[in-house]
Amino acid sequence: MNHPGMHHPSGTGHAPPAGPSAIEAHGLGKKYRRGWALRDVSFRLPAGRVCGLVGPNGAGKSTLMSLATHMTQPTAGTLRVFGETPGSGEAVRRTAFLSQEKPLFRRFTVAETLRLGHELNPCWDQGVAEGLVSAGQVPLTAKIGTLSGGQRTRVAFALAFGKRPDLLILDEPMSDLDPLVRRELMDTLKAEAAQHGTTVLVSSHMLAELQYICDYLLVIANGGLRLAGEVNELRAAHALFAAPGGGPPPALAPHRVIESRSDEGRPGVLVRLGGPSGYGGQAEAPTLEELLLAYLRSPDAPSLIAPSAQVGDIHDILTRDQHKTVTA
Repeated sequence: MNHPGMHHPSGTGHAPPAGPSAIEAHGLGKKYRRGWALRDVSFRLPAGRVCGLVGPNGAGKSTLMSLATHMTQPTAGTLRVFGETPGSGEAVRRTAFLSQEKPLFRRFTVAETLRLGHELNPCWDQGVAEGLVSAGQVPLTAKIGTLSGGQRTRVAFALAFGKRPDLLILDEPMSDLDPLVRRELMDTLKAEAAQHGTTVLVSSHMLAELQYICDYLLVIANGGLRLAGEVNELRAAHALFAAPGGGPPPALAPHRVIESRSDEGRPGVLVRLGGPSGYGGQAEAPTLEELLLAYLRSPDAPSLIAPSAQVGDIHDILTRDQHKTVTA
């Protein structure tokens, strides 16, 4: 049983929530020669959120980001960025993407790299870009090829932030940074998003750090969407029940058991609430990391798409696009 007010993604009859969407997918699918990388994925990411994109390697995270940035085309369904088709002039102008490889011209100096960013982006903010570089004591005269991996990552971040995007998509952006620099850039990410209303979609395996920066969540496994919604509403829809005296917990109906563990972390049973918890002090809210790990380790657990992440049916978006064509 789902938490009251939350619906299984295959459910129908609900209206899409009010407010603009940064990304909206309807029945999205991508098939490669080896099979489906994504299949029947539907969600909305409300504008202005910092969203963690989580899943095991090969789950479909990179495919989703490639679809949102027009590096590949969907096999089925639709995806829109601020209501526009990825690759359109408006979507490209409003989106910045930073990949794991962080491609930069190695023979350019840092100053030349930032100058290129200025020439290519009409809303370029030189002060923000230079500030990020100077905070890491990266010389503007240094060639990109002479920089350390961490310094190149900082320059890549400067390019992404300097564009002043409305949507910033980051694919494992901080894996080559030490913990102190990661925290510094995460602080910058939070501050920039809050100040300018930037929507951020960040893919990362660092689950504990996602809890520090993210207020929204998308979890993908085996090419499908497992969890989507605000972090607080997803956590509130679950509880971790202790096993009294090391034994089994009381009968858990009407709750749905997601995972039962005793070998690591906090022992107990993670459930999706089907009503009031009703067990006194035995139940606690799971941490974001506990919630994520439970769903990733439990492939048979049903998906949960919170109300804020739900979309209307495909008819809604097709009708809207037809109306745009008529009025253009």
